[in-house]
Amino acid sequence: MTDQTPEPIKKVSIICAKGGLDEVYPALIMANGARMEGMEASIFFTFFGLNAIMKKMVKNLKVATVGNPSLNLAMPMMKMPVTMPFPTIMGAIPGVSNLATWMMKNEMENLDIPEVDEFLEMISDSGGHIYACKLAMDMFKLEKDDLVDSVEAVLTVGEFYEKSAGASIIFI
Repeated sequence: MTDQTPEPIKKVSIICAKGGLDEVYPALIMANGARMEGMEASIFFTFFGLNAIMKKMVKNLKVATVGNPSLNLAMPMMKMPVTMPFPTIMGAIPGVSNLATWMMKNEMENLDIPEVDEFLEMISDSGGHIYACKLAMDMFKLEKDDLVDSVEAVLTVGEFYEKSAGASIIFI
């Protein structure tokens, strides 16, 4: 058996299809990390992921509290054990989603993590590529003018795959 070193990753293409605050950050963090490691990086926002790149929504993303089984991770922020599940019924109470969103934004600010719009700009300014899905744009009746300035282009899936040739594709 020969000992071979794997080829380093040189290019990543990240697909972001969800638009909640807690769902968008993984794509941004992965793309930014790739750029910091000298890799080529792109993010393709599709379906509800478009929320993250819409001018009217980028500062208003929320944490979903209903049907989110991973909210137990937020329990330590409320001085409760991580093993304690977040009661889904509480998520339906008015204001709970806003509270969860505030808590997450506050914790991210404490960790000096940029807000979504700043993160998008950082990725773009560092040479990363931000794309929107044409089909999703058409489906939701959106125009390029509805998107933040860091969006480089609106692409079909085929065009995104062409630009992703040789990349590791990550679906978030």
